[in-house]
Amino acid sequence: MQNDLLAAAAKAADTSTVVAQAENLRAELNRYAHAYYVLDNPSVPDAEYDRLFSELQRLEETHPELKTVDSPTNRVGGAPLPEFGQVQHAVPMLSLNNGFEDDDVINFDRRAREGLDIQNEIVYAIDLKFDGLAINLRYVDGVFTQAATRGDGFTGEDVTENIRTIRSIPLRLRMDNPPKILDVRGEVLMFKRDFEKLNQRQRDAGAKEFANPRNAAAGSLRQLDSKITAKRTLRFFAYGIGLLEGISVPPSHRALLDWYKQAGIPVCEENALVSGASGLLEFYKAIQTRRDNLDYEIDGVVYKVNDFASQQSLGFVSRAPRFAIAHKFPAQEALTTVLDIEVQVGRTGAITPVARLAPVFVGGVTVTNATLHNEEEIQRKDIRIGDTVSVRRAGDVIPEVVASILEKRPEDSRQFVMPVECPICGSPIQKPEDEAIARCSGGWIKCTAQRKGGLSHFASRKAMNIDGVGEQLIDQLVDKNVVTTAADLYKLGLRALVELDRMAEKSAQNVLSALETSKLTSFPRFIYALGIRHVGESTAKDLAAHFGNTDALMKATEEQLLEVSDVGPVVAKSILRFFSDSLNVELVEQLLASGIHWPAIEVQEKGEQVLAGKTLVLTGTLPTLSRDQATEIIEKAGGKVSGSVSKKTSYLVAGDDAGSKLVKAQELGINILTEAELLQLCSGS
Repeated sequence: MQNDLLAAAAKAADTSTVVAQAENLRAELNRYAHAYYVLDNPSVPDAEYDRLFSELQRLEETHPELKTVDSPTNRVGGAPLPEFGQVQHAVPMLSLNNGFEDDDVINFDRRAREGLDIQNEIVYAIDLKFDGLAINLRYVDGVFTQAATRGDGFTGEDVTENIRTIRSIPLRLRMDNPPKILDVRGEVLMFKRDFEKLNQRQRDAGAKEFANPRNAAAGSLRQLDSKITAKRTLRFFAYGIGLLEGISVPPSHRALLDWYKQAGIPVCEENALVSGASGLLEFYKAIQTRRDNLDYEIDGVVYKVNDFASQQSLGFVSRAPRFAIAHKFPAQEALTTVLDIEVQVGRTGAITPVARLAPVFVGGVTVTNATLHNEEEIQRKDIRIGDTVSVRRAGDVIPEVVASILEKRPEDSRQFVMPVECPICGSPIQKPEDEAIARCSGGWIKCTAQRKGGLSHFASRKAMNIDGVGEQLIDQLVDKNVVTTAADLYKLGLRALVELDRMAEKSAQNVLSALETSKLTSFPRFIYALGIRHVGESTAKDLAAHFGNTDALMKATEEQLLEVSDVGPVVAKSILRFFSDSLNVELVEQLLASGIHWPAIEVQEKGEQVLAGKTLVLTGTLPTLSRDQATEIIEKAGGKVSGSVSKKTSYLVAGDDAGSKLVKAQELGINILTEAELLQLCSGS
């Protein structure tokens, strides 16, 4: 009996020793990694770090029960994933408006001061605009649990296992009382020196090199096998916050970054606090001169009102904040030769001249084609075949010919002549007097280019979102005359798909399942998917809310269309022209007959718009209504719901546990409603 007790005590002592050893190793490795990857100040040689890392690996392999979720050994990558899952962001990851000129910044500052109703200079926080990928990191009780890409701003891809391999990101926050939930917003990027090392390895292996650090970072982060990601040195810089539960948000952007640094979250040291538009422009010009000497690629800077309360007061416009703007650097330019000028046909029949160029490296990529926009633009810039031209990536995205270098023009240069017939279908090319763009008159039925473009738009993520129906599949379906209109997609059978190139039975079944899933959609998505000229996502939403169903929309007069918010004469005429074509009406009828449907939309009569022109803010927990339900009731009554309280707020609807919004509303003298009072107001009683 005594021997058993002694043995148990010895075993417990050994276990306690092993646990302490593992904890010490993890603490040391995390401390060394923080010094190396975050502070850029290595405290031990690489060999010593590797020795300790191997020791921890052996210990965890011998005692699997000791391994924790925040162990440094989790950074080596796990089993390959079959695909990335989807993650819905608790707080949307919205985009920023861009500025390119000094006047854009000056006007941004003026609008901010007007919105805050102040005359003094505003204090702004400045961060660099990294050329990487936006990421949301979620920490639960201080432990890293999930990472997602920005995606469409509302839903991103789950890249948790790949992000776990980035050694600069702490797997556990360095704080005693972490928040219940913390969503950290930031950028994953690759430093220039790490990019050069990666491309050297690619060359040594006879593999394709990456075009630029951003592409390398994106390619690394989108690996289904996280072991591959682990072999590539990615970095992370935090610059914002999403959801926070359990503690109060710091009072300002600068305070947030300081808080992050204390928690061990990497923050770029190249930031600043400045006053007024002059301070913004001074920093911009200074960092621009240092751009090439930075360790990483940037394409501009981001200005934010530093005070979070002021940010909340300014609020948002559309899907971008009023309190922030991205000031982009001028696009990089390079010289090359125009080998030829051809035309492309878009989904609406637009004929776009495209310059075929001698390959040139611009803004981090090799460019061989550049848009020339239209015939008038070619004449204005006097671009000829054979010319030496200056090429830039407009907005750092779309390659564009800026100008011709006349002193380098060869004697045999040739002027471009716009064809009179569509190069795809032979239909006449027409150019309305009031438009700058020439168009193919063939339409979907005759012109396969328009048909392909229209089908790609119809199936795209923001339209019907048909997974697996991309350009390659659509090319085959059109070229083999399997599909003529979007309605034909829903008539596809397994045999027709299996007979296509590179289409196995399982892939074909996946396409059919995706088509079936897409039948349940929303009215705005359906309108947008039709591809009506000048009707984008926002206009589609306004049309859906105003008319409620396809019959009312298709029969609408010009006067009725002009009653819709943001619909002017050009858009109204485009909609009328679209539905005056019997083929388009037949297309809508066939699509609906195929089973496409959406939740019914109730259209309020004008007399019921008791909240027309009013802005309401919701705060706290309402007794019976969810936020979505309350928002729907307000919008049906003609009102708009804002996320922040300002002098323009008409009513604040307050429930239990109302916080700072209620205090601010009281200070501004804004009418405060209970849920019952809101319902009574909306009912008109």
